[in-house]
Order: sequence, then C-alpha cells, then structure tokens
Amino acid sequence: MKTAESPFGFVAASYLTRINNQQASSLNELRAGLDHASDASIFYHTFQSLGRHHFLVESFSNDFAQWVMAALNRPVLAEWLGGLDIRDYVSLADLRGDLRRLTTEYCDAHSAEAGVTAFEPFYFCESVEVAVPLGWEAHTLEEFRGSLVHLSHSSFYYHFIASRLRLQLRTNDFSQWLSGSLEADDLARRVNRIDIYTNTLDSAREEMVSLIDREVQRQ
Repeated sequence: MKTAESPFGFVAASYLTRINNQQASSLNELRAGLDHASDASIFYHTFQSLGRHHFLVESFSNDFAQWVMAALNRPVLAEWLGGLDIRDYVSLADLRGDLRRLTTEYCDAHSAEAGVTAFEPFYFCESVEVAVPLGWEAHTLEEFRGSLVHLSHSSFYYHFIASRLRLQLRTNDFSQWLSGSLEADDLARRVNRIDIYTNTLDSAREEMVSLIDREVQRQ
C-alpha cells in the first residue's frame, strides 16, 4: 500500500455566523442586495447552507431559494434559484451573476410582485471560520479511512465542502490529497463526484468510505 510523503492533516472546524448590516424585504431589495453582498455572504448562503441543512435532502439547496419560497411564496423563482448547482461554478462572481440574473428576470416579468413585502426580511450573513489541527494524520489510504469515520460533521464539511472556495471551487481537500499525495486519481475523481445535494453529510461520508473500501480491496 502506497505511503504518502505528505500526510493528510485533519482539522477541527467551527463556524460563527455574523449578521451583516444588510437585509432585503422584497424581491427588488434582494436583487439590489445581491449586487452589494460580500463574497463571503454569497458563499455563506449557497455553499455553507449545505452544511447547515445537511440533514435535509428534499429542501431548496440555498438560503435565497428558501427565503423566496417561505417568506414570499414565489415557487417559480425559488425553483430557479434552487436549481443552480454550485458544482458548476469556478468563481463566486459567476454564481452571484446568475443569482442576480434569475432574480432580475423574474422581477421584470412580474413587476407587481417585485415590490411586495415579505413575511420576514432576508438578512445577509457571513461566517467566520475557526479551524485548528486535530492532531490526526493519515499516511496511507487505510489510515485515512480510519480517521474519516470519526470526523465530526463540521470537520467533514470543512474538508469536503467549505474547501471548495479555498481551492477555487474546483475540488475538495480529500480529493486533492488522494490525487496529489497518493496518486489515486480515479478515486479522487469519484470522491469529488459524490452528490452534495442528494446526500446528507453522513451519507456522503458513507459513500466516500465505500469508495475507499473498494479501492483498498483492489490494491
């Protein structure tokens, strides 16, 4: 079994939510807010919503879609916004642009609805990440698997989803290490293809462990 020259270092992570001085009470205000929100806020309400609602696999995938449905009862726009797949994006600017484009198209087509006041406002937030080394390292695939099954939800989220922003949204910490340090390119691709929308964090981890087990059996 191959031993990596650079071990994988697992991290303990926690996230503190900060409410920004920005809110929206209508679709028009949401459209304007998308222009001025920080990149960290766009990331929080899309990528990080998957971590906060990891146990829900049948709800909308981002906070914008959730609010449009729950606070304004606009199912068409909610479906549009919820249909954006964050795996298709390599920059937050592109993701922001599509969120704004869809909201603008709906507002232009339904001008009477665009100014209607929501049941509750949308508060733009962002997350402050606090991460420290766990003291666990993996040099082999078996060691990696053994540590993976004991990771907390927040640590798994840090390495599998939040890392996509750190790595320009293209991959995750696990796949990068599997490919770069163990030269397990095929396994890295399969791990990166695990669906983060139809899985909870627990089931995504289980699928990853299953992929690793099959890889170990072939070695």
